[in-house]
Amino acid sequence: MFRSFANINYRIWFAGALISNVGGWMQATAQDWVVLTELTDNDATAMGVTMALQFGPPLVLVSLTGWVADRFDRRHILFATQSALLALAIAVGVLLLNDLMTLPMMFGFALGFGIVNAFDAPARQAFVSDMVSTGDTSNAVALNSASFNLARMVGPAVGGLLIVAIGSGWVFIVNAATFLAMLLALMLMRRSLLAPRLKNRNRGGLAAGFRYVWGRSDLRVVFVTVFLIGAFGMNFPIFASTMALEFGAGADGYGVLSSVLAIGSLIGALLAARRDRARVRVVILAAGGFGIAAFVSSAMPTYASYAVTLTFTGFMIVTLLTTANGYVQITTDPALRGRVLALYMAVIMGSTPVGAPIAGWVADTFGPRAAIMLGGTAGFVACAIGVIWVATSGRLRRDENRRFLLTLDETRPLRVIEVDPIEFSDEAAVTTPIRSAKKSEREN
Repeated sequence: MFRSFANINYRIWFAGALISNVGGWMQATAQDWVVLTELTDNDATAMGVTMALQFGPPLVLVSLTGWVADRFDRRHILFATQSALLALAIAVGVLLLNDLMTLPMMFGFALGFGIVNAFDAPARQAFVSDMVSTGDTSNAVALNSASFNLARMVGPAVGGLLIVAIGSGWVFIVNAATFLAMLLALMLMRRSLLAPRLKNRNRGGLAAGFRYVWGRSDLRVVFVTVFLIGAFGMNFPIFASTMALEFGAGADGYGVLSSVLAIGSLIGALLAARRDRARVRVVILAAGGFGIAAFVSSAMPTYASYAVTLTFTGFMIVTLLTTANGYVQITTDPALRGRVLALYMAVIMGSTPVGAPIAGWVADTFGPRAAIMLGGTAGFVACAIGVIWVATSGRLRRDENRRFLLTLDETRPLRVIEVDPIEFSDEAAVTTPIRSAKKSEREN
């Protein structure tokens, strides 16, 4: 389960990312609560607009961000993006502490966070492949998700308590300090142990990555599934905050709901780390499981029962996303991985501007339970699309060893054979002659 920890660079990365992720979840909780209660009068639509501005840039800038992730040193990219995010967090914190923040200004900062994250996300995702071997990529992706959700268990609850204790402005300042952990981790990494990365210098740009994805029906199904879940099912800040208000809970109650969601998410990530490789069938089943969990949670009558069901919701959503991320990484041509991952991040993050305002409007007009059911419906639709693909793709066949068991042919991950660099050097390759058999030997 933890085989990627054998790599010292990954251990350093994991520690820095965990600290930074805790701060990120604290800030996300504070930002949502500021928009919902301090800058507006419980306006879920304004919250949806904030999310749209923050998650829209990955979709708009995808042609540039994917090219940057493939063309430049990803470690240097992350230095720049993490430093920019630190500066933005300090600016928001200072404005809040001095009572200068307004809703339009918060919209502007949300857009700023979104632009920086548009460059940060594909570089960060692809950097995992630079730290570990190809065979460990899926495990490393799952452990990254475990770190993310372990932070989600702590960050929102701590953020909610800090909002009550010291104010939302200080939460942004604390998050700015946690970015230093990631910057330190990037500095401490042993560059000699980072895997050499293929640089595709042609001018195919985003079109090359798009053609690659479009040419594979399995990736099309994964991308459509992630889009539907991202647009309508992953609006947890809207769902949890409005449900917290419906149950009469405050900022601390909202933070606890986010942390409870992370318990199931962490379990899903750890189970994904145990699997030998990511499979598209898991993505399809998890979409259906998320639909069921969403409808069950929408019917819960009390705060406690709703919190319990969020555990299952978190488990399904992280199982889906972790498996989808790992599947995309390990089955994609390394020379195109940055662009394909930029498309993936554009789909998952860029879908939010489509769904978040709709979910916010549904929550305002029909109540938060209707918004949650909308997300569950998206899960069922995604699952149905996947089942249709399985039935029509020609990959479903009878198992060779069991007469009554069906199996699905999966796209196998790319395998890299590690060789001795001295024994198989370029000099040896160009000087070793190719010997052919003599005519008499061929006749014998």
